[in-house]
Amino acid sequence: MKTLIAYFSRRGENYVSGSLKDLKRGNTELLAEMIHAQLADADMFRIETVNAYSASYNTCIQEAKQELNGGARPALAADCDPAAYDTIILGFPNWWSHVPMAVLTWLEAHDFSGKTIVPFCTHEGSGMASTEGDIRKACPTAIVLKGTPVFGSSAATATQEAAAIADKAR
Repeated sequence: MKTLIAYFSRRGENYVSGSLKDLKRGNTELLAEMIHAQLADADMFRIETVNAYSASYNTCIQEAKQELNGGARPALAADCDPAAYDTIILGFPNWWSHVPMAVLTWLEAHDFSGKTIVPFCTHEGSGMASTEGDIRKACPTAIVLKGTPVFGSSAATATQEAAAIADKAR
């Protein structure tokens, strides 16, 4: 069984525990790396847009809201075809109760028939919200497992959650 850890994460100014902090690595990226430590034979793919989001948190959330409201599918800087994988661990921040539009760009570009998707998201209070439904809509022939929400403010120390996500993929 071959596993891919695909994730979208944003570095820079982020909302963490009620205040804005500059992050060298995004919360989702930290968690993806912890999961990879549990599944060393898994491949990793970072979903990145051609045009970066603003480094300012407040500007970025407005950009994300405009993309969501407009149904945008931002262009990606690179691609990874999931055809060779049985299981995809999919990580992302919860943006406006949905997966970021860049994640939908990647999901909708590929056939996930028969593949198992293990979602996880980082958030500061919204949990998984509508994200699992977003994934099921984009990948109707995939098996989408129950997602794991992790508070972004605790992502750097979420070793138990990372282990549980890795276990779902095994």
